[in-house]
Amino acid sequence: MWWIVAVLAIAFVALAGVFIRTFRRQQDRIELIERQRARVEAEERRVFDFLHGIGEALSADMRAEDLHRMIVDNAIRIAEAHGGAAYVLDKKGTTLRRGFGTPEWSIVFPLPPETAKLNDLKQTFLRWHTVPLGEGLIGVAWRDREAQLAAGDDPRLPAGACSSLMIAPMVFAGQILGVLFVTRRVGAEPFLASGFTVFRSLAEQAAFALYSSSVFHEAAEKRRLDEDLAIAFEIQRILLPAGSPNVPGYEIAGINVPARQVSGDYFDYLAVDETHCGVAIADVSGKGVPASLIMAMCRSVLRSKAPGQLSPAKVLHEVNALLDPDIKEDMFISMAYAILDHESSAVTLCRAGHDAPLLYRAKDKSVSRINPPGMALGIDSGGVFNRVTGDFTITLELGDCLLLYTDGVTEAFDAQGEEFGLQKVIESLVASATEGAAEMIARLTDDVRAFIGPHPQPDDITIIAIRKK
Repeated sequence: MWWIVAVLAIAFVALAGVFIRTFRRQQDRIELIERQRARVEAEERRVFDFLHGIGEALSADMRAEDLHRMIVDNAIRIAEAHGGAAYVLDKKGTTLRRGFGTPEWSIVFPLPPETAKLNDLKQTFLRWHTVPLGEGLIGVAWRDREAQLAAGDDPRLPAGACSSLMIAPMVFAGQILGVLFVTRRVGAEPFLASGFTVFRSLAEQAAFALYSSSVFHEAAEKRRLDEDLAIAFEIQRILLPAGSPNVPGYEIAGINVPARQVSGDYFDYLAVDETHCGVAIADVSGKGVPASLIMAMCRSVLRSKAPGQLSPAKVLHEVNALLDPDIKEDMFISMAYAILDHESSAVTLCRAGHDAPLLYRAKDKSVSRINPPGMALGIDSGGVFNRVTGDFTITLELGDCLLLYTDGVTEAFDAQGEEFGLQKVIESLVASATEGAAEMIARLTDDVRAFIGPHPQPDDITIIAIRKK
């Protein structure tokens, strides 16, 4: 019987050994699974932190440079890399420039020999170096729009650059915004295919961050611009007359309706002396802020030269001489300047290239154009301007009206492209001349608005009505 016991003992020991080995293998599998799960959870946390960081970046006014740094730093951390860089599209969209890169293991193209030993020179080169489409690993990733994994003896890797590289284009909504890559130092374990999948997802999220950031900054810039334009509008509103002047024997009204937030049109009332009042209307070529700045200059110079000078032409000669050096070649100012005499009912007018004022005669309800010769300001320094731009005097009788306007009135067009035209201005003037200066302005502006309809106003509109009473 002893041999039976011995056999059973041997069998038990063998079974125990098998059980122990199986248990150990099972434990090893459990530990491996636990390690893999911990690795996946850690990777998920890093990805979540990356996405959370992008969310915070987009909710704040983060600079582009800081966003590039955040993208690269997080990509390195998630991929367990040793270096990396983000190259972003320049403003023209023709080359890629370095947005941010780590000091080490982020150069994947040959450097000029003179930069090899001088770190400051190397950093300067990297800051200004641009990558054209299709050049090197970065240019190819941009051109082909495909992520790449390179390792070991891959000929695409420059000697000594790194042991492994993952590179991917950052594309959002079909628009390429840049290229992102991470590297591992020479001698390190290469990237795995599983990590490459995660990296491509990171590049997609980075592209979303870049696109959203650009939209955010464009919106913020537009808000700042709108605020600046609102301030400019208020300043320009202050520069225009707050009301009509009280001139004995005359009824005067004026209005300015900008096509944009700021206007290149201008009108003003000026105290010449105790018995004379100046009335000016002007139109700067162009629209928007540049035209409004020229308008402000014109106002300042005209106001400095008008007091005491009874010749409108002489005033405009001096204004032109002062403004001409500061006006660009493609800009000019058309102006009409009239001086009203309280005592004689005479109106002396100088027309510097401006639309001809309309004269309404009450006795026969006729309308004529006051069209003396004249040249716009800023075209000539004075030699020709002073010779052709002179004074013209008319006398107003009771009920007579003088209408000054800018071409935004006659050239206003409807949805079919038809212009309002001079004839409609004359019809409006005849229909309202007996009702007073303010009614003339209101009637003409209402007629223009009704003619334009829902179509946007194409140009600034400025009107001055003068009626003898």
